[in-house]
Amino acid sequence: MNTEAIWTFITTQGASFGLKVIGALVAWIIGRWLISLAQKLVSTALERGKRMDATLSNYLVSILGVILNIVLILALLDMFGVRTTSFAALLAGAGLAIGTAWGGLLTHFAAGVFLQVMRPYRVGDFVTLGGVTGTVKELGLFGTVLVTGDNTVVLVGNNKVLGDNIQNFSTLGFRRVDTVAKVANGVDVNKAIELLKAELVKIPNVSTEQPPDVEILQFTPEGPLLAVRPYTHTDHYWQVYFDTHRAVVKVFGAAGFPTPETPIGYRTAAPAAAA
Repeated sequence: MNTEAIWTFITTQGASFGLKVIGALVAWIIGRWLISLAQKLVSTALERGKRMDATLSNYLVSILGVILNIVLILALLDMFGVRTTSFAALLAGAGLAIGTAWGGLLTHFAAGVFLQVMRPYRVGDFVTLGGVTGTVKELGLFGTVLVTGDNTVVLVGNNKVLGDNIQNFSTLGFRRVDTVAKVANGVDVNKAIELLKAELVKIPNVSTEQPPDVEILQFTPEGPLLAVRPYTHTDHYWQVYFDTHRAVVKVFGAAGFPTPETPIGYRTAAPAAAA
C-alpha cells in the first residue's frame, strides 16, 4: 500500500471528496423519500380512478420505482465523476456471471408482462403457483407475492409461475368442499343421506346455487363411506369444511347411529407373547 499517495490524496482532495460523500448521502436520503412519495401519489391516483384493478396498479407503481431508483443511482455516480457511458462500460465488462443474473431477471420481467396481459389471477385471488398455495398479495416486476394459510409471505418467480400449472380457486363463484362420513353396518344409508343433506344447507355460507352432494363413495368392512360435499366460496372454505364435520357428528348423534366397528373377521390378531 502506497501510504504517501494516500496521504497526498487526503491532503489535497480529502475535503472535497468528503463533501461529495456527505452530499451523496443527503441526496440518497432525499431521493429515496421523493421516490416513495411519488409512488404513493401515483398509487393513490390510480386507486381513485377506479378503472384499473389492484394487480395492474401495483405493477405500474413497481416499474415507476425501479426507473426512479436507476435515475437516482446514475445521478449519484455523476456526482463522483462517473459518467453514464463509463457506468455502462463497467457493467458490460463485469463478466458472464452478471450477464447471466440479469438474463434471469429479464426472464422473470418478461414473464410478468405476459401475466399482466393474460390475467390468470388478480390481487386477492386464492391460487396455487409453482407449488405454493396462498392469497395473491402482489404481482411484482420479477415475482408474485403470496400469503399462505399459515400467514407466511412467499415470493414465487414470475418465470416459474408462467412455466408451471396455475390453479385459481377464486375464478368461479363457488368450489366444492370434500369431506367423508362413515355409516355403521345396519344403518339405513338412505336415511343418513337424507338427514345430512337437510343439515348441510343450514350451514352458514353454503352455496344456494349448487346443492350439497351426499352419496355412497365406497364400501368398507365397518360400513358404507359417504362422500359429503357442500359448495361454498373460497373465502369460506375452511369454515364450511369444519362446520360440515360438526354437522355429521350432530346428525349421527341425534339419529342414534352407532359408531362403525370393524367386524371380528377383519380385526388384526394381537401379537403373540414372547416365549
